[in-house]
Amino acid sequence: MSVVADITVPATSFLLSEALPSNPDVTIEVERLASHSTEWVMPFLWVSGTDFQSFRDQMQADPTVADVDVIEEIDGSALYMVTWSEDIVDLITDITNQHASILDAKARVDEWRLKLRFALDEQVPTFQEYFAERTRTFEVNKLYHPDAPQQREYGLTPEQYDTLVTAVQVGYFDVPRQSSMDDLADELGVSSNAVSQRIRRGCANLIRHALTVGDEPVEARE
Repeated sequence: MSVVADITVPATSFLLSEALPSNPDVTIEVERLASHSTEWVMPFLWVSGTDFQSFRDQMQADPTVADVDVIEEIDGSALYMVTWSEDIVDLITDITNQHASILDAKARVDEWRLKLRFALDEQVPTFQEYFAERTRTFEVNKLYHPDAPQQREYGLTPEQYDTLVTAVQVGYFDVPRQSSMDDLADELGVSSNAVSQRIRRGCANLIRHALTVGDEPVEARE
């Protein structure tokens, strides 16, 4: 069974080692891209909380960046296309050679929060030892085995996952609403109070895991 490592990495050991610590209000989220080339693993960054052109200039001067352009601005965020320096390409190559796939990468203040997937549990300590020997520091926040991609990646319990999916299917979130809380409770065979709690806690877990940057994960409750 695969294992996911949730880790924190100082910016000085990863991407934007100078530009990120100099901009404490900036938040960054990597837009995932499937590619077999390590040069194109993380070419697109969504950035908010800064003057976009000024931050682009700071990124261009950052030693981890070879080239960068602002290619889109939407609702207070900007999409940057980045070509990483040779050292960063080598680092990403090392990460993949140590059997890790980058599932998610977000940054705030002076650190990155990464989710790395490994095929086997024993690959995690080997990964840690490899980078410790190369003075690449990071902290493992937690390890977990995802039961299902959508369910565990976003911190949902099985009950929350089933409730939210069913709610969408029966039109509970539609405007106007197509089914009531009682209808949803009947569909799931539980009380209305249980449905209400699962929806509130499930939505909170989705927001914490999918939309916030840098916060400590909160253990899911039914």
